Amino acid sequence: MELEDIVEILKKDPEKAVPELLEDVRNQYGEVPYIMNFMKDLPEIFIPKTLYENSIMRGFKNLDPETVELIAIGVASALRCEHCLKMHIRVAKRKGINKEKIFYAIMIGASISNAAVLAESTRALASEFPDDENEEECCCDSNCEICNISKATLK
Repeated sequence: MELEDIVEILKKDPEKAVPELLEDVRNQYGEVPYIMNFMKDLPEIFIPKTLYENSIMRGFKNLDPETVELIAIGVASALRCEHCLKMHIRVAKRKGINKEKIFYAIMIGASISNAAVLAESTRALASEFPDDENEEECCCDSNCEICNISKATLK
């Protein structure tokens, strides 16, 4: 959505802007997500949130719609948001994205989620069991025992 379009929407009465935005969302996704249906009676929240999300999900000219949808699937997977994941899988199917690509997006999200858990957990573990050589914050040196748990010796 171009800036001029956003300005025009903001000039409209909320009673006209909300249905137009809902229809635009329906045209893009083939459905209106639950959250948007829930918020449609709160135009002071619904309108800016919808415009913001539109700018993010469709405003990037360097990413094609398939890539954006696969990113949404990966993120929903990583965040473990079942409702978002199912909706974005349905949208991806409507856009003709095959099951294999959707699965790979889910696997990438799962891998990132797993890495986030390990990154936080191993740092917490290391902070509670500092050794003489490594009492400071991780240095990310290739020989660092905190960053490379396979080289570390658990004591």
